[in-house]
Amino acid sequence: MQKRRTRKKRVSRPKICRFCEMNVEYIDFIDAETLRKFQTEKGKILPRRVTGTCLRHQKMLSVAIKRARIISLVL
Repeated sequence: MQKRRTRKKRVSRPKICRFCEMNVEYIDFIDAETLRKFQTEKGKILPRRVTGTCLRHQKMLSVAIKRARIISLVL
């Protein structure tokens, strides 16, 4: 007799953009603490599917991280 394997369905909660919740119009590159939350330990930018940010804020976030890297605020 063979046992059938049943896969457990993964319950996912809806991802909501943190910046939209706080009504952020512009993500400042000088705020290094906020930018570090959206990076890996090696300094790579986390994707939208992981962080849950919307497209508009993800683009602002990536530009802000890149600017902060240039002036050495974040790694």
